[in-house]
Amino acid sequence: MARYQLTLAYDGTDFFGSQRQASTELSPGVKPGGSSSSRLRTVQGELEKALTGLGWKGRSVILSGRTDTGVHATGQVVALDLDWSHSDEELLHALNSALPSDMAARSVKVTHPNFHPRFDARSRCYRYSIFCQKIRDPLRERFAWRVWPELNQTLLAQTAKLFYGTHDFSAFGSPTTPKGTTGRTVMKAEWSRIEEDAWQFEVQANAFLYRMVRRLVFIQVAVAQEKVSAETIAQVLAKPIPAGKRSGLPSGLAPAHGLTLVEVGYEK
Repeated sequence: MARYQLTLAYDGTDFFGSQRQASTELSPGVKPGGSSSSRLRTVQGELEKALTGLGWKGRSVILSGRTDTGVHATGQVVALDLDWSHSDEELLHALNSALPSDMAARSVKVTHPNFHPRFDARSRCYRYSIFCQKIRDPLRERFAWRVWPELNQTLLAQTAKLFYGTHDFSAFGSPTTPKGTTGRTVMKAEWSRIEEDAWQFEVQANAFLYRMVRRLVFIQVAVAQEKVSAETIAQVLAKPIPAGKRSGLPSGLAPAHGLTLVEVGYEK
């Protein structure tokens, strides 16, 4: 028996998030992202089903973190204990043969027995994709948020710089535990242009609040469309708004389908 560290990629469109649900039955008419499935389908559930076929007898794998319904990943990290008498490469091949087409194991290796992908993580990196078009584009919109009116690229780049450093991000998300804090340290926050009408926002932090990245993107797009000022964001970060008070920022989240968990960082 050994503990394995697995890096997982998935298209989140047809999943009800990464975490296995307590109930497996859907409410009438509820579907994930257009799926015709009649049961709750999660990344963890599909992975555990594939592992069971390989002789895994554990109760639950451990994920580095939760991704919401519709969110994608190229770097979700998973830990599991498995009695496997073959090579890591053979395990990788066997697992990918058992996984559904919208999931893939990118790497697998034996790690130390106490490795915990969530608690041992030192940073996480997300990427959010947008494109700016007046008319919908069904193929692109599977993995990117279509925004309109057009964006002021200078404002977009300037606003991202406001998030660098350690701040109270209570206006941009909620704690992941009932008594959790809202202070986070952002090490990277920048936009890059990937096509004439498309951009990606990459943000890395020691940890994130619940739905923080989608909130950050939504607010930056609002600034770039001149619906709110960057000065308002700076004021909110400098002096957090007490609970129950309005921050002056517009409410809303960027859609889940534009978000991808790219990497979870650990000490080497």
